Amino acid sequence: MEMKIVDLEFPAGANIILGQTHFIKTVEDLYEIMITSSPQAKFGIAFCEASGHCLIRVEGNDEKLKESATQNALNIGAGHSFIIVMEGIFPINVLNEIKMCQEVCRIFCATANPVKVIIAETEQGRGILGVIDGEKPKGVEDESGVQWRKKLLRDFGYKK
Repeated sequence: MEMKIVDLEFPAGANIILGQTHFIKTVEDLYEIMITSSPQAKFGIAFCEASGHCLIRVEGNDEKLKESATQNALNIGAGHSFIIVMEGIFPINVLNEIKMCQEVCRIFCATANPVKVIIAETEQGRGILGVIDGEKPKGVEDESGVQWRKKLLRDFGYKK
């Protein structure tokens, strides 16, 4: 077995969701979840088929984001993995619906941070072992940090 690290690359300001699923139908189901979530959502989805033709299946409503999702899926190359690259919407707005999708087995991350994907490769293929999502902590929040966090959530409209 060989281990590799793949750096995900996506447009500045975009968010991603990286997950694992088990069926080719997922790419269309994820498209339906994304397209009905918000009128301003732009996204690209790429799904790595793990048997049969073993193609990367692609959907979305924005060519730039579809290309980004496709390139990341090619770089990851792990069967039954999917990546959604999105703008104009946050993962929090679709994450529960995606997790409830019948075929979705797990979500590795949902983020706008830099991401490194840890891959294991054998003669059979590749699998995602985990992700490194962002940076390590630099300390513990103090009262000003608490106030900043609370203001940010209210500015986004997630809290009143």
